Amino acid sequence: MKQKPMRLVFGETLCELANEFPELVVLDADVSSSTQTKWFGEKFKNRFFNFGIAEANMVSAAAGMSTCGLIPVVSTFAFLLTLRAGDPVRSLIAYNNLNVKLAGGYAGLSDFADGASHQAVVDLAIMRAMPNMTVLVPSDIETTRGAVKAMLKYHGPVYLRLSRDMVGSYHEGDEHFKIGKANVIKDGNDITLAVCGTLLPQVLEAAQELDKIGIQAAVLEFTSLKPFDYETLVRYARKTGAVVTVEEHTILGGLGGAVAESLSEIYPVLIKRVGINDCFGESGAYEDLLNKHQLTAKYIYEAANNLVYRKGSVNK
Repeated sequence: MKQKPMRLVFGETLCELANEFPELVVLDADVSSSTQTKWFGEKFKNRFFNFGIAEANMVSAAAGMSTCGLIPVVSTFAFLLTLRAGDPVRSLIAYNNLNVKLAGGYAGLSDFADGASHQAVVDLAIMRAMPNMTVLVPSDIETTRGAVKAMLKYHGPVYLRLSRDMVGSYHEGDEHFKIGKANVIKDGNDITLAVCGTLLPQVLEAAQELDKIGIQAAVLEFTSLKPFDYETLVRYARKTGAVVTVEEHTILGGLGGAVAESLSEIYPVLIKRVGINDCFGESGAYEDLLNKHQLTAKYIYEAANNLVYRKGSVNK
């Protein structure tokens, strides 16, 4: 399967869309070689702004630019964008509902080498709770391209979560990306696996292993965490009676939170949240960190199998 770094797909897509969106400008905070906005900066020098290590100032400037009719895409590491620059994101962009796009790179545990200080494991909870904020979480090449296009067309604040890791191709083209709509990747009757972001292939592998023991798992991909597709979630919760959520993020406030909140009010079923259990990350190889936090297919399979057993719908 063809693979690319998600950040490179992001950088290339910005360049491809520059002529379609002449109002597009890109802002970075001295990490454009990492976030891959450097490609836009090289091709469109008068539309690229490097603010140095001054994330809050960069966000504030983007707010001002948006009031002049520009479409600023603010790019830096996710933890810096949501925490260090959190005040102007809230007070200037979200509160005033400004047309600024916030691209948080190196999210989750994907900034493995820099350790806990740089690993964004609470960013979705912060941005999802922010009034007026749209939150997008692509999983592969196509959804990354689709998310960039969708956020530029959408008028209002958007947070785009991006990984440092390589991503494959699990969708047929990027034209089907819709804000607020979940993707049904696989149908099933016994359990629902709900996932956001780059753990999609781990979920698909787990679903294949479940098939081998007679458990038919539906796979729902939530590339839009806010607005959230409650309708599709509830439909599959009714159909399967149990849901496992999977995310490279704390189990508090992200996808697991959205699913639990929704179903507790609308249609309560058994839920297991697979994610980072309310702790910080650490330095280490990316694969080792995913294994330590039980975010691989093996653990997703076990969580789903145990939940089906509790539900009692499949004989063991």
